[in-house]
Amino acid sequence: MEVPVFALFALAALAGGFVSGFSGFAMGLVVSGVWLHIITPMQTATLIAGYGLLTQGYGIFKLRHVLDLRKAWPLSLGTVIGIPIGVSILAYLNPGYLRFGVGVLLVLYAIYGLTKPVFAPVKIGVGADIAIGVSNGLLGGLTGLGGVISTISCQWRGWPKDMQRAVFQPVLFVAFVVISSSQAVAGTITKETLTLYALGVPFMVAGLWSGFKLFGKINDETFRNTVLALLLLAGLSLVASVVQLALR
Repeated sequence: MEVPVFALFALAALAGGFVSGFSGFAMGLVVSGVWLHIITPMQTATLIAGYGLLTQGYGIFKLRHVLDLRKAWPLSLGTVIGIPIGVSILAYLNPGYLRFGVGVLLVLYAIYGLTKPVFAPVKIGVGADIAIGVSNGLLGGLTGLGGVISTISCQWRGWPKDMQRAVFQPVLFVAFVVISSSQAVAGTITKETLTLYALGVPFMVAGLWSGFKLFGKINDETFRNTVLALLLLAGLSLVASVVQLALR
């Protein structure tokens, strides 16, 4: 890899780590916008899953004082069930229509949330949490956005920012374990990709550390708006990707 190209790769890793440290998710959204132009889609997907284990593992460690597995396990179980179902459904659905529809829904939800007061807290039971987790996994298998629904559901409950992250980050970690394991079984993790992973780790960790530093200085309302803004960005990116393909 040439020096200018590696500089772009490293800068994206730094930015992705920072966003993950600050918000707890959206690392893949940030890095893919750059990496898809300089490395292959398969390498991008493999690196996002691999770095996801790193960023979510770090987040879980940093928030271990508020970690509550009783709240996280139903969402995690549902996500594990939903991911392979979502992947299998892809063979029967037009992914373009699906991505566009999900993107529009995310945009509408984020705009509504940004223009309205904080939602009244919603109490959600274990059964409903498992169902939400299945939906979360389905969406992850269908679009690659494996933590969106679990993140939104944590917002609905009105929890403080630390507790939200202490629940949806273990869910994301489990999702990345499933994805990485599937990639390993499929044989898509190559020596070249592992080399790229090792080269990017220092930049990802530096971004992650600095993002967490800033996270510790914000209040719950700022965190809420940040999550909504990132969901808006995720929705717009899905819509834009479909429109771009349609115009080709």
